[in-house]
Amino acid sequence: MKTIFVTGTAGAGKSLLTSKLYEYYTKNGTFAAVLNLDPGVRDLPYTCDIDVRDYVDIIDIMQQYDLGPNGAVVMANDLIASKIDEIQEQIGKVNPDYLIVDTPGQIELFAYRSSGRFVTENILSEEKMNIFLFDGALITTPVNFVSIALLATSIRLRLNLPTINIITKTDLIGSKLKDILEWSGNLKLLENAIAKEADGETYSLTTNILRGLNLGGFAQGLIPFSNVTGEGLVNLEGALSRILNLGEEVED
Repeated sequence: MKTIFVTGTAGAGKSLLTSKLYEYYTKNGTFAAVLNLDPGVRDLPYTCDIDVRDYVDIIDIMQQYDLGPNGAVVMANDLIASKIDEIQEQIGKVNPDYLIVDTPGQIELFAYRSSGRFVTENILSEEKMNIFLFDGALITTPVNFVSIALLATSIRLRLNLPTINIITKTDLIGSKLKDILEWSGNLKLLENAIAKEADGETYSLTTNILRGLNLGGFAQGLIPFSNVTGEGLVNLEGALSRILNLGEEVED
């Protein structure tokens, strides 16, 4: 089994990407399954094979511990870690070739709490990797782009997994997509764009962060993807295969 975690900021399109990946693998004759790790989500664009909502109930937690919605979601995510053996048993019964893991909408609940790292490490799998979603609507300015790049690097550090970075909502940002792709592949162009937008202090802080990211090998470009049209999915699957299957791509 190969496991693909899907992470990103709230509203970036994680669940939609999960559904598109599932459909792609299934259409091409590969046995894929989906694990939903978000205990607070109401509606999903796919049918869960394994669902943490079967193990923790937000409403029950709110009532039992006299918590508000946010506190209940935090507690629920921590309780999920205590259910990892049961979740792993259910994964084993399904036994897919690919397990696609849709992570909670609030990335800090998954990546920065010890329970999220515990779950990531204790899902038994031959190979694991992460897809981080850059929300195209959030990164149309160079300073915002660097901010999300810093978050993506932080998530990679926390999860300690090979990571592919993609940009979503490409159908919504028009000509800005060209600028973003150029920024992701050419740090000098990005620095020049920051200089045009930012004041001295912001420029200094942003470029220092940017250079640190470059030293860590961040400047590797982004894969554009549209959840609406599906454009970019073949390129994404190819990148996944190069990591998970040493280049043995799913036939299209």
